[in-house]
Amino acid sequence: MAARLQQFPRLVAGALALLAAGAGAQNIVLAGRMGGRGLFVIDGRTATLAVGQSALGVKLLRWSGDAAEVESSGRELQLRLGAAPAQIGGTPPPGATREVVISAGPGGHFSAAGAIDGKPVQFLVDTGATLVSLSQDLAQQLGIDLSQARRGMTQTANGAVPIRIVTLSSVRVGELELSNVGAAIVPQPMPMVLLGNSFLARVQMRRDNDVMRLQQR
Repeated sequence: MAARLQQFPRLVAGALALLAAGAGAQNIVLAGRMGGRGLFVIDGRTATLAVGQSALGVKLLRWSGDAAEVESSGRELQLRLGAAPAQIGGTPPPGATREVVISAGPGGHFSAAGAIDGKPVQFLVDTGATLVSLSQDLAQQLGIDLSQARRGMTQTANGAVPIRIVTLSSVRVGELELSNVGAAIVPQPMPMVLLGNSFLARVQMRRDNDVMRLQQR
């Protein structure tokens, strides 16, 4: 623990240097971790948070491995040590390309926080899925109207499964947000929303070893 504490000043200094160029939006950096508590730099000010605690408009929701999942301005973000600052609000400079950088988690899977129709969800990138896919239970929690949904079938490892096909008003992953995204509602429970090609095909996607980058076209 002492070794981790000794690293905090260097981590914070690096985070503050990164934040200097990010004016105009709330910047959040995970600068260190000590047990169940995280050290965050929020708009240049430090805060140490345990799960469930809030400071400067940021709440630590949970730990996912070494990543901190936080909430700010009604949006959920996943932060990792050494990653670029997460920005909430503000307007990107003219000509700037919106980009989401996702690091591989356990098992080599890529997951990211985002939102469907403005409500927070957790996505799992699935290039083999034709549509964004989510469970019926989650669809009901999100208030998705299934009354006009088209019915269809999809093939899984366990055989054919009935689905409902809808159009989501908006799907957001990090700073990337698309409108009118096709989605499949499946009856079985799912731990995450599958981020399929109805979203991925509309962005630039590049993978470099354990890092995936999604860019706005």
